[in-house]
Amino acid sequence: MLVCVALLVYVADQLSKAWVVANLDERTVNPVLGELLQFVFVRNPGAAFSLASGSTWIFSIAASLVTLFIILFAHRIRSIGWAVLFGMLLGGTLGNLTDRLFREPGFGVGHVIDFIQVWGFPAIFNIADIFIVSSMGLFIILTLKGIGMDGTRQTTEPKSDGSVGTAINDEAR
Repeated sequence: MLVCVALLVYVADQLSKAWVVANLDERTVNPVLGELLQFVFVRNPGAAFSLASGSTWIFSIAASLVTLFIILFAHRIRSIGWAVLFGMLLGGTLGNLTDRLFREPGFGVGHVIDFIQVWGFPAIFNIADIFIVSSMGLFIILTLKGIGMDGTRQTTEPKSDGSVGTAINDEAR
């Protein structure tokens, strides 16, 4: 599941960026749904909101470490929800890392292609960013529901002996 989600996110991100580079002029507003949703092609040398644009190489290293961590940690995941979460994070991270490694101005310092602008939101972003942020939302949901990466769910339901906090296999529910 993790690999399938990661591939889907990565391919969607890279195809959308290829389309943007081939079809849109930089910094030109292209309305999709009026002012609510617009495509504006920008090359982002930094992080969100173009912060730390002089430190692109740091983001390349951080993204490489996140990717390595997910790959090494993946065999421990037994929950579909956590597999989806890490697939979303891996696909998004690889999408932006690919830009940083292989786009202008050079290896490790390339600019990320951003193009989605939503009315009232102060930044322009891309498909990878959507899935990275969404994975963090899913992280919060899974954590609040008490679902562990091994597929068990922490619950406060009392057991027959009166104790609470037992781990229940999520798939048994």
